[in-house]
Amino acid sequence: MRIFVTGASGWIGSAVTAELLAAGHQVVGLARSDAAAATVANLGAEVRRGTLDDLDALRAGAADSDGVVHLGYNHDFSRMADAAQTDLAAITALGETLAGSDRPLLIASGVAGLPGNPVTERDSADPSGHPRMANALAALAFAERGVRTGVIRFAPTVHGDGDYGFVSVLVGVARERGVSAYIGEGGSWPAVHRLDAAALVRLALDKAPAASVLHAVAEQGVPTKEIAEAIGRGLDLPVKSIPAEEAVAHFGWIGPFFGLDSHASSDYTRELLSWTPTHPGLLADLDAGSYFKR
Repeated sequence: MRIFVTGASGWIGSAVTAELLAAGHQVVGLARSDAAAATVANLGAEVRRGTLDDLDALRAGAADSDGVVHLGYNHDFSRMADAAQTDLAAITALGETLAGSDRPLLIASGVAGLPGNPVTERDSADPSGHPRMANALAALAFAERGVRTGVIRFAPTVHGDGDYGFVSVLVGVARERGVSAYIGEGGSWPAVHRLDAAALVRLALDKAPAASVLHAVAEQGVPTKEIAEAIGRGLDLPVKSIPAEEAVAHFGWIGPFFGLDSHASSDYTRELLSWTPTHPGLLADLDAGSYFKR
């Protein structure tokens, strides 16, 4: 298949692009900058220049494809509403272009903050929560218009060598503060290795029925205390608990996320797609040391 991928040069998108190419698919990656275009080209994919705001570029990419994987998102926490509106417009443009074709449209979402213990694929997102949840529902609605839609809810940490996401931020905070902290008695974070997540996306393109909700979760809940302890080992720093009311002062913007106590199941996804994560877990990845060599 010829697959159009937004966010193709990103942390997850670059792994997805490589996974699809290795499986024999053609990939066209959306690139907003010269650096992103070079990354996409170096992976062996075709480059389509454009941004998430460029709806004509999105429509053209979707029209010229056998399916779309929409991973691009503006993760600017100071402009969450604007980012969500851009995402919704992009999803709408992609969905309308694919309408009536039965071609796949997969979009990215998340499990963090969803109700349920553990959260399952059958648990509905509250559209009044994070605005991205409403966008996922908008994407699923295109199933009624002849699009093989799927929402992939990623774990809050998608880890691996080269990760610059949440775990990398926590490592940076620990370095700056001279202590590796966790909040209260600690909570839990679901986790998945980026290469396992990429394999799931490939399988979803091939197998997932319309209106599928899938969980890219390899570990249902990694204790945040153990994450802090692994960071402490890696940096040779003390580990301590801090009160919840001090979380933002200590961690900054990531404090509320690290304070979550979230568990998520992927049992349905594994059974539906025959997906079996095979790469190291989060704590093993931390103990391997790559997070501390930067």
